[in-house]
Amino acid sequence: MKEIVLITGASGMIARELAKKLENEYSLRFLTRKKKHGNEYEWDVTKKTIDESSLENVSHIIHLAGANISEKRWTDERKKELISSRVDSAALLQNTLKKKGIKLKSFISASGINFYGTQTTEKIYTEKDQPGNDFLSEVVVLWERAADHFEEHNLAERVVKIRTAVVLSEKDGALKKMVPPIQYCIGSPLGSGKQYMPWIHIEDICSMYEFALSHSSVHGAYNAVSPQHTTNSELTGKIAEVLKKPLLMPNVPAFVLKLLFGELATAILEGSRASSQKIQDAGFQFKFPDLKEALKDLLK
Repeated sequence: MKEIVLITGASGMIARELAKKLENEYSLRFLTRKKKHGNEYEWDVTKKTIDESSLENVSHIIHLAGANISEKRWTDERKKELISSRVDSAALLQNTLKKKGIKLKSFISASGINFYGTQTTEKIYTEKDQPGNDFLSEVVVLWERAADHFEEHNLAERVVKIRTAVVLSEKDGALKKMVPPIQYCIGSPLGSGKQYMPWIHIEDICSMYEFALSHSSVHGAYNAVSPQHTTNSELTGKIAEVLKKPLLMPNVPAFVLKLLFGELATAILEGSRASSQKIQDAGFQFKFPDLKEALKDLLK
């Protein structure tokens, strides 16, 4: 009998790809706002409603739900939504598990590499470091605290928090946005271009979730970031190299990005490095540790 895994954030890029990786070994269920398939169940976090049958006999939850950080300007309303979509969704799951008397084997939650804050410094952060003090680190701290409650309230045997870097995929996300301007020879680095861009290939992030699911010794926070550090300028240059396109335009000035994106521009113009040594020491192996090879795979 296959163990049942419930995945939230069903329509997201990681959930779609992760499902392909897990479907042979596990029985999958998905929580979504609008049910379309037989293994999907509806929930509405704002109304605090959930189809409770989604949790019956569930062994593991992979919590990927959360509004897109870079999709809209950070108005006060949007900031509340970014936090609520992560924290309140976890609370709804927690309350339903408590009500039904269910204890999970594992609660595996998405988290963000922005836990450490968005500052371009020489420091390489590890999981032992303290959180930063900007808005994004605040979001991640609250997000992880909501995940930790599952273990603290005896609703899960273990909690894993995957601090995710920029996920590179040809289908969605940052890479999909970066490629068209470069293809039309109008791409260029952003701001100084010296800000670090922690990244991970879509296949590696999905494999990391699979690894966390199948290894009961994996517990706590892990940086989901490629071992190879790169800056925004280097990433832009490597995409151009793989696409065989020249970079003719000057860098996009920081003030333009601040006008366009407001406070969100900070997340674009600043970035730090983080170490993936902890997950590697646990036995995880990256398939795409090298940026150029990752881009060649994605843009072939």
